[in-house]
Amino acid sequence: MLSTDFVTGAPNWLDLGSPDTAAAADFYTGVFGWDFQSAGPDAGGYGFFQKNGKTVAALGPLTEEGASPAWTVYFQTPDADATAKAVEQAGGTVRVEAFDVMDAGRMACLTDPGGAEFSVWQPAATKGLEATSQEDALCWAELHAKDVSAALSFYRSLFGWRSQEMQAPGMTYTVLSHSEGDQQDASFGGLAPAQGGMEPRWIPYFAVADADATAGRAQEKGGSVLMPPADVPEVGRIAWLADPHGAPFAVLKPAPRTT
Repeated sequence: MLSTDFVTGAPNWLDLGSPDTAAAADFYTGVFGWDFQSAGPDAGGYGFFQKNGKTVAALGPLTEEGASPAWTVYFQTPDADATAKAVEQAGGTVRVEAFDVMDAGRMACLTDPGGAEFSVWQPAATKGLEATSQEDALCWAELHAKDVSAALSFYRSLFGWRSQEMQAPGMTYTVLSHSEGDQQDASFGGLAPAQGGMEPRWIPYFAVADADATAGRAQEKGGSVLMPPADVPEVGRIAWLADPHGAPFAVLKPAPRTT
């Protein structure tokens, strides 16, 4: 499961790029009960979503030419420059070269060979998210790829991820784990084949107390339901949603853990 004891290859940051940050802040605070705190006048409109005083995600304006509203998952790296170089050598794209974010850390914006965008975070003063795997916080990161085998090979070469296949309705689902500790405890996300015309992308999942109620609030706030709430055996109740600007995300009411 996701934790805040970040290691190489684990998701350690998450932010939303939006064409209207004020409207986006209003939407997500209404859906999840988050607070939004600006990072200050020198941050270019960037700020933090918080729950109970702990940062669970971030929000900023779209900065890349032609960028669409989207959530971006960041993965921990000890060397953002080296990871960016490895991405390029493996057939991916470096959209934004590694750069320092004040004293917080160093990041790079990347695209895998299949077309899914992600970023890496080399922590300094800011280690990463302050809360994960609890209600209204990031609990899972899921990649949808047109070539599952190629995607797995790419990320494994970057981060040393481990994987385990499981059967899901109509497909084989690959559970992803970082390279340290017990494999099940180290799992943080999954890899699934992109269905229909879906573009390759990473989708963040937020844990919620009630997936149906959260989907309802999203609609009330001007968002849309991409996949209505449905039960997934041994996983929980899931819904896919999109904010008013079209950025997709998912929510999960986890199934009770069995021993």
